[in-house]
Amino acid sequence: MAAWDLSVIVEDLGPDAPSVTVGVTSDLHIGGVIFKLVEKTQINRDWSDHALWWEQKQQWLLRTSWTLEKCGVHADARLLFMPQHKPLKLGLPNGITLRLRACFSNPVFQTVMGICRLLNIRHPEELSLLRPVEEKKRKKDKDPAEEIYDLTEVPLSSVSRPSLYNGMPAHFADSVQMEAVYKMLSVTQPPPAPEVIAKQYRPASVVDKAHINGRWLDSSRCLMQQGIQENDRLWLRFKYFAFYDIEPKYDVVRLTQLYEQARWAILLEDIDCTEEEMMLFGALQYHISKVSQSEPQMLSSSAAMDDLDLALQSLEVKMDGETSSASDMLDNITAPELNDYLKLLRPKRLTLKGYKQYWFTFRDTSISYFKSKEESIGEPIQKINLKGCEVAPDVNMAAQKFLIRLLIPAPEGMNEVYLRCENEQQYAQWMAACRLASKGKSLADSSFQSEIQSIRSFLAMQKTTSGSHGNSPATDESINTHSLVSPRYHKKYKAKQLTPRILDAHQNVAQLSLTDAVMRYLQIWQALPDFGLSYVVVRFKGSRKDEVLGIAPNRLIRIDLGVGDVVKTWRYNNMKQWNVNWDIRQMAIEFEGNINIAFSCVTADCKIVHEFIGGYIFMSTRSREKSDKLNEELFHKLTGGHEAL
Repeated sequence: MAAWDLSVIVEDLGPDAPSVTVGVTSDLHIGGVIFKLVEKTQINRDWSDHALWWEQKQQWLLRTSWTLEKCGVHADARLLFMPQHKPLKLGLPNGITLRLRACFSNPVFQTVMGICRLLNIRHPEELSLLRPVEEKKRKKDKDPAEEIYDLTEVPLSSVSRPSLYNGMPAHFADSVQMEAVYKMLSVTQPPPAPEVIAKQYRPASVVDKAHINGRWLDSSRCLMQQGIQENDRLWLRFKYFAFYDIEPKYDVVRLTQLYEQARWAILLEDIDCTEEEMMLFGALQYHISKVSQSEPQMLSSSAAMDDLDLALQSLEVKMDGETSSASDMLDNITAPELNDYLKLLRPKRLTLKGYKQYWFTFRDTSISYFKSKEESIGEPIQKINLKGCEVAPDVNMAAQKFLIRLLIPAPEGMNEVYLRCENEQQYAQWMAACRLASKGKSLADSSFQSEIQSIRSFLAMQKTTSGSHGNSPATDESINTHSLVSPRYHKKYKAKQLTPRILDAHQNVAQLSLTDAVMRYLQIWQALPDFGLSYVVVRFKGSRKDEVLGIAPNRLIRIDLGVGDVVKTWRYNNMKQWNVNWDIRQMAIEFEGNINIAFSCVTADCKIVHEFIGGYIFMSTRSREKSDKLNEELFHKLTGGHEAL
């Protein structure tokens, strides 16, 4: 049994204080070392949050029953005795910076759970921490003193759902200042000034967007292991775009922060949208800002009423399940179908130079087309199964353009097909059918009519009623249009040109309540073709050039960096297995049909890509029955890799 003197730096004694030396033996456990340290410092305080950090090995010694020999600690070990919870500056999606106590010893996944409990954000698995992107600074700009809201005195609770008082967690109801902070978390911010938008980092290309995804922290390692120090700045953002069980009554902070993240993604052109969509986003943003000043946002609910609501929901789900089977069988016997003349274009085929009219039939999840209605009794020219395809809208109400863009998986890549509809009624029906079919659902599905209704209401919002805004000149003064649209439109149009267009679009949303307007903003954001794509620059095995991998909630997309076109799509439900060769940092994925791909990552560590894929697969396993308890072990199994183990 070896004995030696162990030197430990005690952080509480100050940066210039000498290290504390204690006599130890190889069979002394970590708890014994801590006991000796506390005795020697002779400081009377609560040491329960303190632990030993081993600097050379970059690890915490948290198993207090393990001996020094078992841990491998020798006389040359540089140990620090310090608190596990330390202050951290946290930038939220709405631009507010909080200073709060975060856990530096647990994996980041658990640290985020603790932060979300503090802020009353449900489903913390959808969020994560990343290193911030620096704002553009001009020489003339003086750094204004940034306002930081201090929450370091708030104790971190281990309860999954904090008790609410007047609609907010009890720890925010302690003082007027704390109530004001909670209000800032749960109330949408006014539209930012154009100069604030101009100062923000704006990705100019897909590669720029890919670089941002290299900043995510590793969920299976702690903050200390990733070089994060006390009072460092990090961003809290929604990382996985699979938002589960959004309930406005309980998700005030979650919904507000999600809206803010979506709004900044639109304003900084992080996601592409058409000009009409931008005007609609601007109108909704204007409406939300206007209504939030007059409508109270705090929602109070009692625990008893919450439990009653949950019980009723559960009963509703059960009754739906019991009654649906017989009606489903009846529906399937007489499954509905769509028939109509549509125009077709295949951009990649040189033989079809323009749109050509055909008679289309939609049955189950497949679309078939014939030369004419009379020939539909025979064999179709082609039958396309839409299950697993990409469906994107291309609509311009002013030009009466109603296009449905289909990307259909094929062995050699993606086949692109455009369907042109004559009017919005026809478009709403066929678009709804295509969307359901891409998810493997037929026209008999109960959500078909609600999907049609949702598309129609979205089209109605994009309609402009010319001349109607002239009745309200007062509103023209109060609207700063350059705060509502992205910088591209600042250059393209003057403010007085944008004002009537945004006010026209506003007329279609002016009747919405605050919650409905926020939800509608998020729905339109989620309907954009590029929604939920996180980009990484990769190099595929056997290729000599860099390409972009887009990671979405349900698929991977290979994008040609030169042209920006989608080359291939692989869906997670066709994935058999994926693994990482940690030695050469290469990722290999196997799909059904003997399809194998392998690539190394250029702009991010392969652990980040591995975590994205595993994380999305984890998100798809959530269900209402298990929603209260998060399966943390499964998350780490899917995202951790051998490094986490």
